[in-house]
Amino acid sequence: MFFHDPYLGLSSRELRVLSPIWIAACVMVLGLVGCTHKPKTRLTEVEVAKPVRADVPIYSEWIGTTVGYIDAEIHSKVTGYLLAQNYKEGSLVKTGDLLFEVDPRPFQAVVDQANAQLNVASAELTRARADVNAAQAEINRAQAAQVKTQLDVERYTPLVKDGTVSQQEMDDAFQSNLANQASVLAAKEKYNHALATVKAAEAQIEVARSSLQGAQLNLGYTKIKSPINGIAGIRVANIGDLVGTDQKALLTTVSQIDPIFVQFPISDHEYFGLRQHFLTKGSRPGEDLELILPDGTVYDHKGKIDIIGREIEASTGTLRVRGIFPNPGNVLRPGQYSRIRTATRIAKDALLVPQRAVQELQGEYELAVVDGDNRVAFRNVKASNRVGSYWIIEQGLSADDRVVIEGLQKIKTGERVDPKNAQLPPLPSALADVRGSTP
Repeated sequence: MFFHDPYLGLSSRELRVLSPIWIAACVMVLGLVGCTHKPKTRLTEVEVAKPVRADVPIYSEWIGTTVGYIDAEIHSKVTGYLLAQNYKEGSLVKTGDLLFEVDPRPFQAVVDQANAQLNVASAELTRARADVNAAQAEINRAQAAQVKTQLDVERYTPLVKDGTVSQQEMDDAFQSNLANQASVLAAKEKYNHALATVKAAEAQIEVARSSLQGAQLNLGYTKIKSPINGIAGIRVANIGDLVGTDQKALLTTVSQIDPIFVQFPISDHEYFGLRQHFLTKGSRPGEDLELILPDGTVYDHKGKIDIIGREIEASTGTLRVRGIFPNPGNVLRPGQYSRIRTATRIAKDALLVPQRAVQELQGEYELAVVDGDNRVAFRNVKASNRVGSYWIIEQGLSADDRVVIEGLQKIKTGERVDPKNAQLPPLPSALADVRGSTP
C-alpha cells in the first residue's frame, strides 16, 4: 500500500528509496557546517626573562647575644644595713646619681673617733714643738754661761803666774767652765729629745689623718652612686638587708648600652673566609654587620666588627667575635638573642632569577625555560643563596636561557607558548656589579 507525502508530493515507496541518500546528504551538509565554525587554538601567554648576571656578595648568619658596652655591677663597699633605695628600676641614671644608702651611723661614729684622735695628736705635736723651743732656749743660756766661764779661764791663766789671781780663783773658774760645758751638752740632748718627740707627734698626726680619711671614705661609701651613665637594673637586695657580705654582694647592675656590643661565635672555616674577604683588594671591615631582630625585622643601624677573639674554643670549635652597634634610644637591651649577618665572599658573575620563577619540591629546585621554538622544558637546577627577591642558580642554567617568570601554573613540558618580556623586580642594592638583565 502506498501513500503520498503531502509536503514533498512523493509516494511512500519513493520516500523509502530516497531516505538513505537524503540522510547521507544531510550528514555531509552538517559536517561542512561544523568544520566551518571550529574555533582556532590560542597559545598560552607566559612572561620570560634571561637571568641577571652580577657579582653578588654572599652572606653568612650567626646567632648573637647583645651585651652592654659597660656592665657595672653595683656592690656595697662597706658592710651595713641597706637603708634606702634612691633610683627607679629600669630608669636612666647619670654618673654620680645616688642609687642606695647604707646606714651611716656606725661609720659616722668611727669618723668622730678618728677626728678626736687627730685632735689629740695635734695637741701632742704642739706640746712637743714647745718643748723644742724651750730646749733651744736652754741651750742658748748654757752656751752663754759657758762662753763667760771660758773667757774667765783664758783671762785668769796668765794672771795666776804673776800672783794677781789666786790658784783657787783659777780652779773655780775652770770648774765653772766645765760645769757650763756639761750644761750645754745636756741642753742639746734635751733639744734632740724634743725634736724626736715632735717627729713622733707628726707621725701620730699622719696616722690619725689616715684613719680619719679611711673613716670618711667608708662613710662616703654608705652612699652608693652610679659610676657610669646607663640604665639601672632591678635591685637584688631589699631595704633592711645586711649588704657588703658574700650573701648580699650584688645590689644591682647599671649598663651603658649606647653603643651596644653583640657577641657571636663563628667556626674556624668561616673565620678564614671572613678574613680572606676583608683582605680582598677594595674590601674594608667597615660598618657592614646587619642585625636581624627576633621579630624578623632588620635593625635600622649597621654595626662593625670590634674584636675577634684570641683563640678557638676547644669545646665548641668556634671563635668568639664581638660587633658594636649604635643604639640611640636604648632600643636594644643586654641579653637579647638576634641574628648577625655580613658578607663573607663575592660570587663572581653569578646568575640570578626571581624567586617566583623557582619551584621547590622536597629540597629540589626546578624552573621552566623556553627554547628557540617557544616550547617549554622544566629543568632541575641547583639554587644556593637568596639575594633580596632573587635566587642564585649555580648549576643547570645558562646566561642565554629564557626563564619563565609568570605563568608556571598554566604550562607543561613540551607545550608551545607565547613568550612575553617580563618585568623583573628591582635588584638589591648590595649587588656588587650587575653585568646583564632582561633579553
